[in-house]
Amino acid sequence: MHDFRTLAILSKFRRLFIKAGIDYDAMETILRMKLTMDGRRTPTIFNGQKKKEGNQFLKSLWIYGLYGLMVIPFLLFGEDHYIFQMSLVFGIIMFILATTMVSDFSSVLLDLRDKTILQTKPVSSKTINTAKTVHILIYMFFITGAFIAIPLVVGLFAKGILFTLIFLAALVLTMLFIVVITSLVYFAVLRFFDGEKLKDIINYVQILLSVGVIVGYQIVIRAFDFVDLDLTYSFSWWHLFLPPIWFGAAFDLLLNQDFSNVLILLSSLALLVPILSMYVYVQLMPSFERNMDKLMSESKNKRKKSSWWVDIWAKLCCRGREEKTFFRFGTLMMGQEREFKLKVYPSLGFSMVFPFIFIFMELQTRTLADIATGKMFLLIYFGNMMIPTIVHTMQFSVNHKGSWLFKAAPIQQPAAAYSGTLKVFLVKLYMPIFILLSIVFIVIFSWRIVPDLFAVLLGSILQTLLTYKGLNSGAFPFTESFDFAQSEGSAKLILLTLLAGIFVICHLIASAITGGVYVYIAVLVIAIFIGWRKVFPMKREMPVRL
Repeated sequence: MHDFRTLAILSKFRRLFIKAGIDYDAMETILRMKLTMDGRRTPTIFNGQKKKEGNQFLKSLWIYGLYGLMVIPFLLFGEDHYIFQMSLVFGIIMFILATTMVSDFSSVLLDLRDKTILQTKPVSSKTINTAKTVHILIYMFFITGAFIAIPLVVGLFAKGILFTLIFLAALVLTMLFIVVITSLVYFAVLRFFDGEKLKDIINYVQILLSVGVIVGYQIVIRAFDFVDLDLTYSFSWWHLFLPPIWFGAAFDLLLNQDFSNVLILLSSLALLVPILSMYVYVQLMPSFERNMDKLMSESKNKRKKSSWWVDIWAKLCCRGREEKTFFRFGTLMMGQEREFKLKVYPSLGFSMVFPFIFIFMELQTRTLADIATGKMFLLIYFGNMMIPTIVHTMQFSVNHKGSWLFKAAPIQQPAAAYSGTLKVFLVKLYMPIFILLSIVFIVIFSWRIVPDLFAVLLGSILQTLLTYKGLNSGAFPFTESFDFAQSEGSAKLILLTLLAGIFVICHLIASAITGGVYVYIAVLVIAIFIGWRKVFPMKREMPVRL
């Protein structure tokens, strides 16, 4: 079996693990097996090609390096505004790590296969759970390293060696904090709920964590004031609940020698909270493991969900028998696939939050009455930026091995598969968000924007069609593996996300002309009518013989 450098480094801390009551040799064997299996997985992007050697996850870390470039301007901002600079830097870092932890590693943290296989062997639960946590930390270390490598070099030359050492220590504490806090949140959910309901709640917790870090990042910025182009910081009690400010305060304390009580308190939190949370997590680990059994149980009061609304929408939206069948199929898959919801629902949350973040920012300089007379209602187009991600994700399923059924079934209209599934997305996922945003926007901007909202809705339907056309791989929906879904079509996804901007420009041009919005609506209706029939041609169905 391959020798891993990470395990060689980990062996330096062998005594610490043994003192903590962990069977180090067993843990190392488990980790070696996990890392070996990680390296043997092949992304679906390489299907049909010669298998590439090595861990493909590690080979994709360059994208995090590009994300890390956004941190550099904050590092170079000013000379002695460390609490401002580093609060924003750690806000970005925590956002990246938290969303990565939620989207990519929650399934590792909540994996039950270790219990099924390893607990039949003479290995303690504590050792198994520690191996699981260390496995996650190894990959979080690589992600953090890739993300912060270039900013760290810039900081070394711009700020000096002491700054760099503090930065490294703070990064280690941040990684521990993110992993442990996420685990403790899951523990709290596991403690009070069970069965199918528990699995749904875990999905919602993951979504709230993803949206929460975005909102928290905005709150961090609001903690600082610009007065005559100079930064000022005034402590408020709620800053105690903002981890990025803890780490920013530590830099101010150590580098600017500011030993005020506020900075000492905030810096102490940066050190103590991650360590204490790690201690609490270790103590609760046996209970966490026992409660994990609930994930394998079914809810006692599991009720069959009503499908009357599905039948109504299928009759209203679908053209034929097979399209109605795939509409019902798509409804079931989007409702039951937890991995799909985990990938998609954060995007839905972001689309709801972002418009109000920009309105809130604008309220710093203008009144709500002033905003209501403008065109900021077009911020609702942020909801359309989620379309490429969701249409892309509709290719994948944890049950992708069952895709042989599509080939075995006598399907007369293959185009009906994605046509029906896309209509489910628009009805089940997009419309509720759009209606909710529209109600709030009508309250803010008045009834004058109703025609504009109708144009936005039509634009979203056309954008969904164009996105499918750009991403279409020729496969049926929900027939490919989730394992490396992020590796496919990244460049296309970015370009297709920009489609929302093109629709905004067209909308602005139309609204600048008297009656132009109504002409724009007519053009969109014609484009959707013709485009849908071109992309999804339907032959006349043969009658079913009994």
